Amino acid sequence: MESTVSNSVSNGSVAEIFASDDKEKAGLNPRNGFVSMGGIGLLKNLQPKIVSGDFGFILEDVPHLSDYIPHLPTYTNPLQYNPAYSVVKQYFVDHDDTVAQKIQQVFLSGSRMHFRRAGPRQRVYFKSDEVHACIVTCGGLCPGLNTVIREIVCGLHHMYDVKRVLGIVGGYRGFYSKNTVSLTPKFVNDIHKRGGTILGTSRGGHDTKKIVDSIQDRGINQVYILGGDGTQKGAAVIFEEIRRRGLKVAVAGIPKTIDNDIPVIDKSFGFDTAVEEAQRAINAAHVEATSIENGIGLVKLMGRYSGFIAMYATLASRDVDCCLIPESPFYLEGPGGLFEYIEKRLKENGHMVIVIAEGAGQELLSESLHSTDQQDASGNKLLQDVGLWISQRIKDHFSKRSKMAINLKYIDLMYMIRAVPSNASDNVYCTLLAQSAVHGAMAGYTGFTVGPVNGRHAYIPFHRIIEKQHKVVITDRMWARLLSSTNQPSFLSIKDVIEASKTESDLLNC
Repeated sequence: MESTVSNSVSNGSVAEIFASDDKEKAGLNPRNGFVSMGGIGLLKNLQPKIVSGDFGFILEDVPHLSDYIPHLPTYTNPLQYNPAYSVVKQYFVDHDDTVAQKIQQVFLSGSRMHFRRAGPRQRVYFKSDEVHACIVTCGGLCPGLNTVIREIVCGLHHMYDVKRVLGIVGGYRGFYSKNTVSLTPKFVNDIHKRGGTILGTSRGGHDTKKIVDSIQDRGINQVYILGGDGTQKGAAVIFEEIRRRGLKVAVAGIPKTIDNDIPVIDKSFGFDTAVEEAQRAINAAHVEATSIENGIGLVKLMGRYSGFIAMYATLASRDVDCCLIPESPFYLEGPGGLFEYIEKRLKENGHMVIVIAEGAGQELLSESLHSTDQQDASGNKLLQDVGLWISQRIKDHFSKRSKMAINLKYIDLMYMIRAVPSNASDNVYCTLLAQSAVHGAMAGYTGFTVGPVNGRHAYIPFHRIIEKQHKVVITDRMWARLLSSTNQPSFLSIKDVIEASKTESDLLNC
């Protein structure tokens, strides 16, 4: 990670560091560690809040309200009086509990990065009857959005006796277009059984000044923001403006991306549901392909820049003969190309199933269709429909050149995956995410996102999850397992292998 390390503390245990009442002396005050931004662009010169300890220990901490608002009072956490928690041996997470970013370490290999462990603290920085929280969902749909909304509302109400929770309708622009709805446990009781988001969503619409003005005018002091990397960039800017104004407002991000392309965290919510839903489409494609001579079933799945859904769905299915993802370049014609492989599999088996991620082969489409680099409201590049394009290219090749009669069935599952309710696994995961965010905000942490790191939920600084995208490493064992499962060629040249190795090295060093 190439960022300047500042506000560091050396040669001391974490417990001793945080036992100090004078945080200025302990070096934990990041008052000058954040540089204001004028818009929603990339965070620049953002200096992390670092604590260094013995034996290479490094804690990359998240901001706290007390960093820029002095003499804040604290209160007893009401959880200790909650009957539901009476059976818990240890109510609270220790102040110096951390989570290691990497569980595997080479012996005496140097620094070990940690994040602050998520969970309830003994002292909170908000009185329950003073909390006025709000929730907003931004970007594309994803299974589990409604579950997270429900569990934030219920967590605030049942664990901390918070009665005022506001839903911001329609994404970021809902802050200043006056679209809101009051959220109560009764109102959100059954929403986890529905797909989509009851609050609505949109791309773009980020006006930092208007958003923070609205937060200030409404008396909101906890903001929960659900969205992908673009949304979290916006959340980081909102936090910076709130910090600049010196407001007692906690900003908590909950990362949402069906593509699983957010770094640091183990996986994003909705991903398990997406892989499970993809199985139905792959099974349908397999039935179609095996029911007719030279049948080809082609399934397009989500994955703009990261092919995790396609890869995991392929590994889970066992019926896929070829998986194409954005990280792995491929070519159509010539020896070792896709067309040659398709012909080979049809001659061997009489049928074939292909899975392709939406972002795969975009460079081939750009050359073929002379497309321009257009963007949506979130700044994402508008992709061409690779499924339709490659379907037609396969048909043209076998009708004109190969003289082999084929029967191709194309299934586009893109929006069906996004719109379904989350499955049981994601529902549990969303509950833990929401409650971890609530615990963090009540404890006064701000400017953070929450997620599992090595199986333990942690508070992660915004800049760590927006600095780069999580991608499939095609020189890793998981991709090798896929190639072994499908028996497809890697389509890699020596140049591709070198580039993939560089990417893997960058990921390991971040």
